[in-house]
Amino acid sequence: MAQIILSVVTFLLGIFRGGSSHTYWIYAMFTWAFCPIMTLIITIIEMFKLDIILNMFCMDWSDFTTGMAMSSALMTVSVAITYANFYACLKCLYGWIVSISAFLCGFLYILEVVKDKFMDKKKGSYLAALPGFWKVLEAFVSCMIFVSLTGYRDKPALIICVIAYIIPFPILPLIIATNILKKLKNCLPFNLDRFVFIFLVISVVLYIFTAIMWPIFMFRNNPRPSDCPPSYCIWAIQFMVAFLTYVNLILFTVDLIFTLLGICGFKRT
Repeated sequence: MAQIILSVVTFLLGIFRGGSSHTYWIYAMFTWAFCPIMTLIITIIEMFKLDIILNMFCMDWSDFTTGMAMSSALMTVSVAITYANFYACLKCLYGWIVSISAFLCGFLYILEVVKDKFMDKKKGSYLAALPGFWKVLEAFVSCMIFVSLTGYRDKPALIICVIAYIIPFPILPLIIATNILKKLKNCLPFNLDRFVFIFLVISVVLYIFTAIMWPIFMFRNNPRPSDCPPSYCIWAIQFMVAFLTYVNLILFTVDLIFTLLGICGFKRT
């Protein structure tokens, strides 16, 4: 309940501060609305014991709730950092109030993850285990790349990079949902692990391409401006896209290795 209240308070504080067309502000508002809504839905389902029915017939409820807590922790913490970076300054008291509320919100979701994983020792079949954890991280980093994309519209090579970012993204939630919904997974006419392996191979190839092309065509004849603050100017945001590209390339590569090991019979935990 504390997570819901603090998220709503942070959302209202952000709204009252004033709107912005910046993608980071839109992402922050979405996060502070989405996370408490999902938490409220989970709370209502567990209050009326509907999770027993869901767990019996279609999904691993404990795995789903732990996965949602992990996703919410990633989203709220990242939003707190980006919001403080863009909207908090020495003379921006209201920006600091929103940022502090945002960090407290992220802290509560981190506590939920710690409670689920280490105190209650919940054992998840997918999202709370290593295979699903990689997918959550990959989807999260992809979202941060999309939020940070800028300065590519007049460069065909960079537009191709954006397409390469887009291709794997919609498949990730489908893989996650299929693994959560046990009945659906059992009805598939193909081996899901082999499909995931092929998907990861394609994703790694696409991210290798973007890891090469984005820095070349974005930063060639485009040095960092002398008046660019540490992380506020457009150049720094474009650099963040390059950095996150390498992060996701590493995540997809590691996930590919673990998936291959799983297909070959090695246990993943």
